[in-house]
Amino acid sequence: MLIASQITIGPLVAEDFGPLFCWINDVAAARLDFAYRPVDVVAHQQWWDSLGKDQTRVVFAIRKPTDPAIIGYVQINGINSVHRSAEIGIRIGEEKHRGQGYGQEALRLAVEFCWNHLNLNRVQLVVFKHNIRAISAYKAVGFRKEGVLRKAAFIGGGWVDLCVMAALRPAPARQRKLRVSAPVMAHLTDAYGTPEMATANAYLPVA
Repeated sequence: MLIASQITIGPLVAEDFGPLFCWINDVAAARLDFAYRPVDVVAHQQWWDSLGKDQTRVVFAIRKPTDPAIIGYVQINGINSVHRSAEIGIRIGEEKHRGQGYGQEALRLAVEFCWNHLNLNRVQLVVFKHNIRAISAYKAVGFRKEGVLRKAAFIGGGWVDLCVMAALRPAPARQRKLRVSAPVMAHLTDAYGTPEMATANAYLPVA
């Protein structure tokens, strides 16, 4: 488990199956990061059963330190040991938990996990250009815009531009500084994947 001041990220448990199923079928949330298509319980079960078997993917549940209920998740997928790269996505499940910094803290922990435990050099994501809140959170964690894919997604009856963003592994001196300054203590531990909303070409999205 990885711990920050407001949230923790750790493994999924059986009780998380239901909330995840509801979030992937949330039409309102879908407008922020993927084209809505209903996911049936059979497909959801197949995704769930694949967890832990796919070495190219890691999924963390986001929780408050004092409450075992899941409030969101982070998914790292497309992990490539040759290129030392991956894609990342995050979702905060319900509106009442958004805009409070939970997604940003969870993303920061997950990116540090990519550097320190997966030995990656690059982590990237794709986010809707109009999702200003998510873009701000990504920038705060160290992601930078690399380009815009014009009219690359058809969402809710209209075309949407996508921003490609990426974070590169910090230089050793800066990485040590980040670990000291960040409010984090590590106690160590298509498509379902995506912050607080982005598109990561997996089966769950991000919020």
